[in-house]
Amino acid sequence: MKKVKLAPPQPFFFRHGPRAVLLLHGFRGNSADVRMLGRFLEKHDYTCYAPHYSGHGTGPEKLLETGPADWWGDAVEAYKRLKEEGYEEIAVAGLSLGGVFTLKLGYSYPVKGLVSMCAPMSMKTTDIMFEGVLQYAEEYKRYQGKEPETIREEVGSIREAGMDSLPDLREFVLDVREHVDEVYAPILVVQGEKDDVIDPASADYIYGEVQSPKKKLNKYPDSGHVITLGPEKEQLHEDILEFLESLDWND
Repeated sequence: MKKVKLAPPQPFFFRHGPRAVLLLHGFRGNSADVRMLGRFLEKHDYTCYAPHYSGHGTGPEKLLETGPADWWGDAVEAYKRLKEEGYEEIAVAGLSLGGVFTLKLGYSYPVKGLVSMCAPMSMKTTDIMFEGVLQYAEEYKRYQGKEPETIREEVGSIREAGMDSLPDLREFVLDVREHVDEVYAPILVVQGEKDDVIDPASADYIYGEVQSPKKKLNKYPDSGHVITLGPEKEQLHEDILEFLESLDWND
């Protein structure tokens, strides 16, 4: 039986009302991580835009050629695109590295509110991070329908090439950590208690350091790192909607 190649996920822009939410995926992730959340918010009159960072949502070889400066630039461009399209008020919700970008946008640009989900404030060693990249590469190539031998060869080539930007990624996260106390926008900090990818204590750090007069910390006992696709996603959707509805929108 011939294996069918599936089309990879694409960025999405759900236009539905003047309130805009920028949705940011994580490292090695793509828009599929936040698509259900986007559809849910769209049904409640929110415009939702989820871009892809450079090298994401495509073959892992492309990922190796990019780094955090590129990905942060993509997040900023996405914010600016919403502004250019006439959305004056923008909330930002991000998962994992997207949560780090959410915090940085919060102290770098005017935002209506922030939702950081499972955002790391420290990073594991670059060796451990690279193992995650290799795992992503293997999964992506399986998803493409490649033969096991081909996958082994291609992942082996990636292992040999390495990923030079991983130390920069660690530095990027640590830099944002140093500036979290410059966040004043309303914020909902979200953390899955079964997260085994980052240190869940990062959420406590964020909540403790942000200077937002309006801030809330929600922990989800049965959720792991990709909380947007986890067993408590419906509750998460409702909680994010409740937070967004509590903001002082001008419309």
